[in-house]
Amino acid sequence: MRYAYAITTALLVGGAAATMTLQQPVGAQVAQNEPGTIASAAPRAGAPMSFADLAAKLQPAVVNISTTQRVEVATNNPFAGTPFGGLFGNPGGDSGRPVTREATSLGSGFIISPDGYIVTNNHVISGGRAGAVVKTITVTMPDRKEYVAKLVGRDVASDLAVLKIDATNLPFVKFGDSTRARVGDWVVAIGNPFGLGGSVTAGIVSAVHRGGVNGGGAYDRYIQTDASINQGNSGGPMFDLNGNVIGINTAILSPSGGNVGIGFAIPAELARPIVDTLRKGDTVKRGYLGVQIQPFTEDIADSMGLPKNRGELIAAVEPNQAAARAGIRQGDVVITVNGRAVTPDENLSYIVSNLTIGSKVPIELVRDGKRMTVTATIGERPSEEQLAASLGGGDDSFTEEDTQSTEQAARESLGIAAIPLTPAIARSVNVPAGTTGLVITGVDPSSDAAQKTLRRGDVIVSVNRRPAAKLQDLTAAVTEAKAAGRNSVLLLIQRGTGPARYIGIRLGDN
Repeated sequence: MRYAYAITTALLVGGAAATMTLQQPVGAQVAQNEPGTIASAAPRAGAPMSFADLAAKLQPAVVNISTTQRVEVATNNPFAGTPFGGLFGNPGGDSGRPVTREATSLGSGFIISPDGYIVTNNHVISGGRAGAVVKTITVTMPDRKEYVAKLVGRDVASDLAVLKIDATNLPFVKFGDSTRARVGDWVVAIGNPFGLGGSVTAGIVSAVHRGGVNGGGAYDRYIQTDASINQGNSGGPMFDLNGNVIGINTAILSPSGGNVGIGFAIPAELARPIVDTLRKGDTVKRGYLGVQIQPFTEDIADSMGLPKNRGELIAAVEPNQAAARAGIRQGDVVITVNGRAVTPDENLSYIVSNLTIGSKVPIELVRDGKRMTVTATIGERPSEEQLAASLGGGDDSFTEEDTQSTEQAARESLGIAAIPLTPAIARSVNVPAGTTGLVITGVDPSSDAAQKTLRRGDVIVSVNRRPAAKLQDLTAAVTEAKAAGRNSVLLLIQRGTGPARYIGIRLGDN
């Protein structure tokens, strides 16, 4: 399970059955002329009397998944990797030789074919432990019969995995059409919360295309539900009332790790093509532009004089990739891709990842207040390992004497004191070679800059998309913003060797 406040990966329990007939409850026919008698009312259409028939039909296809793993722990603590590791520490420190321990994980899954193909979450069979090596994957059927499963394929980006057990004539379920799911529709979840075994819960669709659940990304488009989901439900199915799988339960939002009525499922529209690819033994391939993007926040939108919630900002462009070859630049705001509007519900990563590799698509963008269209040839997204290796961190310390202070920063509209970046300072703050701009020497703690986590040692590369070479460049940008009736300026910040990021800073009072 994964949490966020906590966002916890979890699963749902799915229901079963097809058409359900609504019946008038016994005793509903009462004499209307009896004084003080309140007549019973039949449930409205769409409200089933019971989920029992549905659950009885679907439960046999929902399974428990457990794994055993070998985890290497860099310590001599004999209790490392166990619940007692924190109680009995290593007196000599944690720098001893690595110790290998056995760990387990529990989750859910569902059978999608009579010959034993099973769908679950990738984090269920990987255990969510860095460096863990899975020894065995065990599938337990509702009748407690156990099978050793083989991993057919996994896709980290979507958190999906396909397993295979050696069996025939198994009960199975099918994917439904999640694009038709509406807020307020009934859903049923089946899974194995806390390892208790098959459990059924019901609720409604609370939201569709919900983003911001697991840090964002190409597949951050979940179905939200209030059906009870807890740890151990991860990988289980979410059913509609026709008994079709419209989601794969993956995460919960909870301060405690338990259900609070906010659960998330990967929509079938995203899961089905990935499952089909993995089932064939192929690798999932996705479209790629080669850009680093960031949300188009209200402050950033204001600083550029553009409406918010429409488009995404290009924070960096990778050399020799599709975006660079198409002429896309750092600071551009992408508005549409192949005719599809870029919005919080349809983000750039999602749209591009689902485009055909090698296809040529028009991309509409805004640059310096002007709209233009470029054509990009979609590339292939690198592996998650390659993408992770391209990111870096930095050191924000430097020793050259400051010529401005936090006190002076408090007198500036931006709450920032800065000096030109010199080669010596650049080496001290560990920014990439060739970086130019202003290095921040002080930040007013009460300013918006401080709230946006700017700090001493950050380098301001540009202000309002123009190079920042001297302090007057900041002053001029503030003056122009106020003259244009804007409340923010846009800074491009370089911190260490990591990717540069745009930050909209609100103006303070002089």
